[in-house]
Amino acid sequence: MLDLVALSVVHADSSWINFDINALFQNFWSTTFDGLTFGAVYGLIAVGYTLVYGVLSLINFAHSEVFIVGAFGVVITLTSLGFGPSAPTIGPAAIIMDLLLALVVGMICSAATAFIVERAAYRPLRKRNAPRLAFLITAIGVSFAIQYIIFILPKLSLLPGLGFLNSIGGGNAQPAVVMYIPSPVFDVFGTIITDQQIIIVVAAILLMIGTDMFIRRSRTGRGIRAVAQDPDTATLMGVSKERTIVITFIIGGLLAGAAALFYIMLVPSGVIYNGGFILGVKAFAAAVLGGIGNVRGALLGGILLGIVGNYGQILLGDSQWTDVVAFVILVLVLLVRPTGILGSTLGRSKA
Repeated sequence: MLDLVALSVVHADSSWINFDINALFQNFWSTTFDGLTFGAVYGLIAVGYTLVYGVLSLINFAHSEVFIVGAFGVVITLTSLGFGPSAPTIGPAAIIMDLLLALVVGMICSAATAFIVERAAYRPLRKRNAPRLAFLITAIGVSFAIQYIIFILPKLSLLPGLGFLNSIGGGNAQPAVVMYIPSPVFDVFGTIITDQQIIIVVAAILLMIGTDMFIRRSRTGRGIRAVAQDPDTATLMGVSKERTIVITFIIGGLLAGAAALFYIMLVPSGVIYNGGFILGVKAFAAAVLGGIGNVRGALLGGILLGIVGNYGQILLGDSQWTDVVAFVILVLVLLVRPTGILGSTLGRSKA
């Protein structure tokens, strides 16, 4: 009787897990480029985790909400400009200007949120020399607090003068915002690469290169690396620790705001009050995979996580396996190399 039950379970599992390597080969290039595009978004968000950890040895779990606030800023801006579920019938120049405005608004919203979180939540703990556990618990608490502030915004619209909040936040996703219809640019082994994919990947790489150069070559960047390596000695050398920490949070927020625009380009209806949680976990995993505290590792980890997750989705025949496969790969890499692929921390990086 037990053997029959076991056989039925195996049979059920075999039909549930559809291991189809042929599907992976047939969709290899499309899956790779889609994973690369999403991975670029993960990488930009991951920089916020990696910078804060490099300077404070703190996992800022509220960074996922820094991202989602920027996403709401992007959606509100584009909606106000007339964008909706259908692509607008305006010229390319007007679309570019509108997207640049939405990008700036998203970056400002995320950077402002990161600044407020640092000043209101983490700075008082540093002044009191709180233990690391207090920072961790506070980060989780701030994350949930921001989520539910967004959730209750429509209820606040009943108050005098706050009627505009009626269409912001709440328990449902924001209306879809389609910016334009992606156009094919070139063909790679039968897979069409669109201008949207190229824009996202190239923009993410340029932003990461700019951030890396800023950290390695600018005076402020040297201050960030000095505080990451030895905050007490850096203070004696004239580096303002508090100013450096604020700048670090703001840089992470700016990149998260940029990632918000790119994410909405890929998922027009994906903005919801708790929508940053899964993306934040993936971005944190990307930072760890590439090497926590390593700016270049954040991009590398994000791209690898996006590609491998997409491979798992196609191989196993279910999108629910995307995250499972990605995190299994993460665990396997960390078992072999606990410091991540690139390994070096912000404090030990050289110009």
